[in-house]
Amino acid sequence: MFHQIWAALLYFYGIILNSIYQCPEHSQLTTLGVDGKEFPEVHLGRWYFIAGAAPTKEELATFDPVDNIVFNMAAGSAPMQLHLRATIRMKDGLCVPRKWIYHLSEGSTDLRTEGRPDMKTELFSSSCPGGIMLNETGQGYQRFLLYNRSPHPPEKCVEEFKSLTSCLDSKAFLLTPRNQEACELSNN
Repeated sequence: MFHQIWAALLYFYGIILNSIYQCPEHSQLTTLGVDGKEFPEVHLGRWYFIAGAAPTKEELATFDPVDNIVFNMAAGSAPMQLHLRATIRMKDGLCVPRKWIYHLSEGSTDLRTEGRPDMKTELFSSSCPGGIMLNETGQGYQRFLLYNRSPHPPEKCVEEFKSLTSCLDSKAFLLTPRNQEACELSNN
């Protein structure tokens, strides 16, 4: 009898807890308006990498030595192309420049990285003002990345990102320290 009462109490506790801390539906991830013809201008310009989340720490290991990253996204020379430049400030103070070319997939919201056919990037809106979220998948990894127009967005933005991605089976979380000044973005 005691075990049945205890099981019933735990069952009701679980129902109450689940109703309070419900994860959002996957459908609440809203893809950004990439129409397969051109990238919306509102998403071009300067972005700061804030945080990452993934199922395992290994999928975020590439960001362990990073203090901060600043990106610039610009329309490419071809209609279905984006140019992404970044400067990575390592924790040891070094600045590392990087460049990528993304190709828009016709009839899809996916972005494909030139030279990396296994990599797919999806862009999602963020509830955080000035925020954007990416889902990168490739050979052996999947990670969510949070970017913002500000290098120091409100803490609430990071907490919402962490909460959302934990509901999407991301058990590892990385917050960039952003203790050092961002490196200058080169123009070439």
